[in-house]
Amino acid sequence: MRENQAADPLEARIAARLARLRGERGVPLEQLAERTGISRATLSRLERGEASPTAAMLGRLCTAYGLTLSRLMAEVEEAAPGFIPAAAQACWTDPESGFHRRVVSPPGAGLRGEMIEGRLPPGAVIAYAAAPQAGLEHHIWLLEGALEMMVEGVTHRLSPGDCLRYRLHGPSRFHCPAGGGAARYVLALILP
Repeated sequence: MRENQAADPLEARIAARLARLRGERGVPLEQLAERTGISRATLSRLERGEASPTAAMLGRLCTAYGLTLSRLMAEVEEAAPGFIPAAAQACWTDPESGFHRRVVSPPGAGLRGEMIEGRLPPGAVIAYAAAPQAGLEHHIWLLEGALEMMVEGVTHRLSPGDCLRYRLHGPSRFHCPAGGGAARYVLALILP
């Protein structure tokens, strides 16, 4: 959490869920720190809601717990209805990069697909060291701006209207080149 700001209800629920996940799995802070590369002190502050997690941190934690970020976000939201007006869709902004994520279709029990809208500011980079679940299918449809998408060492340059589909097994990196507008895209995720 940023200094001198009231606790964001979504961030408070994320913090509580992160603490419960670690408790449910019986993972000591030291072991989680080793798995994620996030210090024990930072993990503790995240679980207590004293610090805002970045997209990279949430990505590493989701990988350690075998969850997609969308699944984690859905778990901290109320039950997912069949119809979700835009005003009710969960949004989150990475305090480090300015990356903005809107959960368009929160996953429901027994459903394998989910969609998010991402907005990455010019010059911003979001990198994930590993897939949260091996074989996770991604479809990225770029709506605005430019996006350099690196999937397991191969870089793809997307322009508006382009769509990239792949199964994720290793690292990935989203980059919006500086000098243009924000990259706005839809990401469809399909569980293996």
